[in-house]
Order: sequence, then C-alpha cells, then structure tokens
Amino acid sequence: MADANPPRPSPPPLDDACALFLDVDGTLVEFSDDPAAVRVLPQVLEAIGAISDRLGGAVALVSGRPLAQLDALFAPLRLPAAGLHGHQFRSDAQAAADLPDDTSSFLHELHREAAHLAAAHPGVLVEDKGVSLALHWRAAPHAAEAVSGFARQRIGALPGYRLQPGDHVVEFVPEGSDKGRALERMMARAPFAGRVPVFVGDDLTDEYGFGAANRAGGWSVLVGRRDGSLATHALAGTRAVHAWLVANASPAGAGR
Repeated sequence: MADANPPRPSPPPLDDACALFLDVDGTLVEFSDDPAAVRVLPQVLEAIGAISDRLGGAVALVSGRPLAQLDALFAPLRLPAAGLHGHQFRSDAQAAADLPDDTSSFLHELHREAAHLAAAHPGVLVEDKGVSLALHWRAAPHAAEAVSGFARQRIGALPGYRLQPGDHVVEFVPEGSDKGRALERMMARAPFAGRVPVFVGDDLTDEYGFGAANRAGGWSVLVGRRDGSLATHALAGTRAVHAWLVANASPAGAGR
C-alpha cells in the first residue's frame, strides 16, 4: 500500500534568481522554554549574510518575533524582515491604525488574566509582544488544554484578532496578518520583485508562507515532518537547515 504522506525531497540549491524567506524559531534556532535565551550560531549568521550578498539582498526573516528581537538576534546582520507574523515591517509605524482604538485595554486585561493562568500552571510562559500576546506551554505540557481553552474563551472578546496555534504555543494576533501575506507584500518590492520565492519554516504558522511561495511559482521547505503540509521539500531539522545554508553560501555549493 502506498504511503499517504510520502517523504518530500531535499531542497535543491538556490540559484541567483531566488528570493529566500526564513522562519526563525524551529528553523534557524531550536525551540526553547525561554524564547529570549536562544542564540544564532556564528556560522549560520555568516552563511545567511553570504547568501544575502549573492541574492542582491533578497533574503528576509519572517517570524512571530517582533522586529527588535530579530535585529538583536541576528546582529550585526540587518535583514529585511516581517515581525509578528507579518503585522510589523521595518519601514512601517506598527500598522496600529488597522486595529480598534480600544485594543490596548483589551490586551491589558488579557495579559492580566493570562498571568493568573500562568501562576496556576507553573511552566506556562506569557510573552507580551506589544500588539500581540503568546502563551507557551513547552515547559508545562500538562497545561496544554487549559491554555488552549483559555485562548478559545477569550478570543471572542478581542475584536480584530484571531488565534494562531503553533508548536506548544497559541498566539493572539491581529486579523489580516500572516506569513503568506508578508511574503506577498515583500515580493512586490525590490529586491524581491521578479524573483522565485523560497520559504523555509517548520510550524503551522509557516503554512501560509508555503502556500504563498508555491502560488508565486516558487517552492517551500518544511523543517521536520508534519502530515498535510503544503511544503514541496523538506529538511530533517535545524542542523540540516544550517548545513543547507552553509552549502548555498559557498560558490561551489550554490546553484548558478
């Protein structure tokens, strides 16, 4: 009987017509109980910088993290980036005008209630991202249903927001923001316009990016395994991503 989910092939080398879009957590760095504690390996930074030079700057980070965290994590590189699942772009003033005027009060109350939930379930982490809020339970797997149930109950009281599930996390994010729309927005501008998009990511949030890259005639890379993914290619984990990036950073390993 044929495998309903046959293995995806490894990604080919990047050629000079590509534009590369990279998720961060679970793709370039391993997940951590504390997202602020991770570091990008120096050889990975060097490889990304070399690829960016070769592609004329068409390498972007597309992440659930805010831009300030991305810049600190990838310093001294300052790459094109979409933060907060595409709600935040480097050249924008937070896009706050797209949200209801009273969003801050809703978020303040949500944060207060989430803090009480975390206190009742040690190991649950509340991450305040400004215009969004994430609840992590990687260090408290027993709390998965309690956290998910809390999120489902509260989302109805937060106008202009939706829930974004991920790997041991659920986020309250602005409606209309996702990684696919972020890719499409960047592809409309230099240095990405006219190139072949390649999106690399691991989580449910990255499926939006996979779909957008595929629709634009590009391809997509799932890091790890997941049934039903839109990705056209796969790499086993972050170490495989690192090796692929290093190979693409050298003239001998890059497609021409």
